[in-house]
Amino acid sequence: AGANSKAADQLSYIPGRDVTGQVAGRIYRLGAPEFIGEAPLPERFQVGASLVGLADAEGVLAWFALGDSLRPQARQLIAELQALDVRIHLYSGDRSENVAALAKSLGIADARGGMLPQDKLEAVRKLQQSGAVVAMTGDGVNDAPVLAQAQVSIAVDQGAEAAQAAADMVLLSSEIGRLADGVKLARKAEIVIRQNLAWSAFYNAVAIPAAAMGFVTPWMAGIGMSLSSLLVVLNAMRLSRISKA
Repeated sequence: AGANSKAADQLSYIPGRDVTGQVAGRIYRLGAPEFIGEAPLPERFQVGASLVGLADAEGVLAWFALGDSLRPQARQLIAELQALDVRIHLYSGDRSENVAALAKSLGIADARGGMLPQDKLEAVRKLQQSGAVVAMTGDGVNDAPVLAQAQVSIAVDQGAEAAQAAADMVLLSSEIGRLADGVKLARKAEIVIRQNLAWSAFYNAVAIPAAAMGFVTPWMAGIGMSLSSLLVVLNAMRLSRISKA
């Protein structure tokens, strides 16, 4: 901070809206355009930028245009997830026109902008009430309540600490394409678990009555149990064949 900078006090924060503080007895607000004031947006900023306004009691003092670029693997990730029959929903607090343009470029049908944290939470709850199992990924402080609501939640390593604390897991790599690998691995693991449970049920259904009727001696039962356990382990080891590329 410079020698002439002044600290703000009486700070208040409304998630997804604005931050209010007092500097030298003057109240300032910093936040989204719809919550800052009625001043018209600068024409050159109306599309393609996330706008943050600075205002005082007399009106808007300045606009700040913030931009983000897509992560390198974003398009590939969306395509792979859709190929796996995963429905993609994009919920954002950003301007609706920006979200719509991004969704169109990525091929996402359900995209909503201008959403507050509570709006995202209600949207996820509606999906769950319809029977969907929701996996949520986010990196902002405002995403923490939604991450906690989803059945599966993933935060990224460069995201806010609140989001990481609320998530079930944290993606330690910036390669978001790993999310598609995670879906493939989870589905394969479910198949293997069902196979192992089915085999265990079949083995016990046959071996226990046979042992009770005296058809199986103790040494035969020991060998059979060992072979059954080995088969379960070998079947589970097939999960390691999933490509990590």
